[in-house]
Amino acid sequence: MSLRCVLFDLDGTLADTAPDLLASLDYALRQRGWPVAAQPQVQPAISRGALAMIRASLPHANATEQQTLLTLLLDYYELHIARHTRLFPGIEALLSWLEQHGLMWGVVTNKRQRFTLPLMRELGLYQRAACIISGDSTAHSKPHPEPMLTACAQIGVTPAQCLYLGDARHDITAGQAAGMTTLAASYGYIAPDDDPNQWGADGLITEPSALRAWITLS
Repeated sequence: MSLRCVLFDLDGTLADTAPDLLASLDYALRQRGWPVAAQPQVQPAISRGALAMIRASLPHANATEQQTLLTLLLDYYELHIARHTRLFPGIEALLSWLEQHGLMWGVVTNKRQRFTLPLMRELGLYQRAACIISGDSTAHSKPHPEPMLTACAQIGVTPAQCLYLGDARHDITAGQAAGMTTLAASYGYIAPDDDPNQWGADGLITEPSALRAWITLS
């Protein structure tokens, strides 16, 4: 593999955003008189977006109530976007290692730009990333390959020169459709009844530091 760039999903892969997202969900639920969410029930839905989190916590709420909760959640999250969010252990060392070895890296996420860019700045990653593609940066979001191909165009590489790491099936589907090598991050926000081994990725990473060995051995 002639690797030139590593692309990452954001929530559940690059950064542990769950604490701030769950706190925002609990705020929205309290505002509407609902009980706070059960973390084990909701956390696996984070990679599918805020509305999926709401549906996981209140599966029987009607569409109007879900949209009201969504607005409350997102407005609160925007104001508290990095209060408790941190990079996963080993990510900073991994990014430094990639940079030291002349490999570019970037982010392709379904998170809206409204939240992606401020979060990347708060994490100190905005200037370091070769590209930042959000869920509304392109006409289609993952699992469509358009965000992946847009990332390649911005960086100036081909999909065959990229590796994509994500913690959801739609990450792997998008990467494969674009023609990238794909790895599943099993340390991310994965439901107990989901099996990353069944996603068809080229490999499985149990912790961020394992990516260095995977790249070296490849």
